[in-house]
Amino acid sequence: MERLSIKKNFLYSNIYQVISVITPFITAPYLSRVLGAEAIGIQSYTSSINTYFTMFVALGTMSYGAREISRCRNEEQKRSKIFWEIEILTLVSALICICVWLILAFQSKEYGIYYFILTLCLISTAFDISWFFTGLEQFRLIVVRNTIFKLVGVVCLFLFIKSSDDLLRYMMINSLTMLASTLTFWPYLKRFIVKVPIKELKIIPHLKNTFVYFIPTIATSVYTILDKSLLGWLTANHTEIGYYQQAEKIINIAKSVVFTSINSVVSVRISYLFVENKMEEVIRRIHFSMNYILFMGIGCMFGLIGVAKNFVPLFFGSGYDGVVWLLYLFSPIVVIIGISNCLESHYYTPVGKRAQSNRFLLIGSVVNLALNLILIPRFLAYGAAVASVFAEIVITTCYLIHCSTVLTVVMLLKIAWRKMLAGIWMLLSVFAVELLELHRIVALMIQIILGAVIYILGLLLLKDRWMIQLVKNVYFKWRK
Repeated sequence: MERLSIKKNFLYSNIYQVISVITPFITAPYLSRVLGAEAIGIQSYTSSINTYFTMFVALGTMSYGAREISRCRNEEQKRSKIFWEIEILTLVSALICICVWLILAFQSKEYGIYYFILTLCLISTAFDISWFFTGLEQFRLIVVRNTIFKLVGVVCLFLFIKSSDDLLRYMMINSLTMLASTLTFWPYLKRFIVKVPIKELKIIPHLKNTFVYFIPTIATSVYTILDKSLLGWLTANHTEIGYYQQAEKIINIAKSVVFTSINSVVSVRISYLFVENKMEEVIRRIHFSMNYILFMGIGCMFGLIGVAKNFVPLFFGSGYDGVVWLLYLFSPIVVIIGISNCLESHYYTPVGKRAQSNRFLLIGSVVNLALNLILIPRFLAYGAAVASVFAEIVITTCYLIHCSTVLTVVMLLKIAWRKMLAGIWMLLSVFAVELLELHRIVALMIQIILGAVIYILGLLLLKDRWMIQLVKNVYFKWRK
């Protein structure tokens, strides 16, 4: 079976992440003005409820399935058997969840129609087999299919969404493009699997194993989804949810840039290296990933803080002033969750310490839930943002304390301190642009360019080894 190099896989993953970053920059300004904060809040709230059901449909099979397939990717019969066992398990759980979901939809007078549309998301999750191709490192296939339907969705938004009355149509477009993208993976299966007798399939062992991956999904949802649900339950303020959703959208874009692409590619390869017992290579890749994540994360964190005041009104339009302070509060989470996500995907999962990482996530979830209940009634969306950041600090601290064989706090500080100092220089230079009282668009452009230049030059002046090596690699490739 043909397998692309990790560099090519990283390139394909990065291409998709770039598209994922660009797409909201195209659609969010339009939707924020056309739909308005309240409609966006309704969409965010109903989607947060739907997400709980999609988690129970998937049962952690996305991570678990990719890991299992990566371990036997060179054994056609075995990977075929594992694929059907995991997919049948997903379909059974989907059938149960969809039945319960439809009961909820019938009973809800205010949101029932939205819930019916979101049923398509549950069906999409049931037939999502991208985990299989991830395990085989077929990132080109994944990127091409997902990109096509993402672009189709963008075109449909501009063609059919014209006012706040089109909220249902907007949700339908999102759900249908997601389902279509999922179903188009199935014709490619025949290239990679063979027939397996039904009597040989054993689903129950996978049910137990997927729960190890399902628990952190539930725990993580407490501070990624429950905050929006609690904003709806405790405040009944759709506008606040809309503010929170827009701020979170920017943070999620930053997350994609910082760690999603590198983790999705490197984690699969590290699982393979652990099986081969190549520990030196594992540690080297973890340190490289951490350097990349801290470089991008610290740059994004200080960059968001610096440009938020000019960026938010230009990007979302008038009426979204609350998003500015939410970005101030939220921005550190890009670095914090980048560290924990790297350790979880590069170390805890491949080495088989998923149960231990689950405990850390549960601790963070309890902290987040408690803080949400205390802070949201008084501080609304700001309270939810503070709770999320503090929970991530707790989780990342736990991760660092228990992985000293590959990364210690001292090692992390050695990697990070130069980047932090360069980031502070960048922030000060960006804030200085505000004193010039330029037009908002001009000021934002200068802030972005100046900030990036100051950050990179600062790292070179501080002799950051990773940055110097990156510049050398780029220079020599350009010379060739």
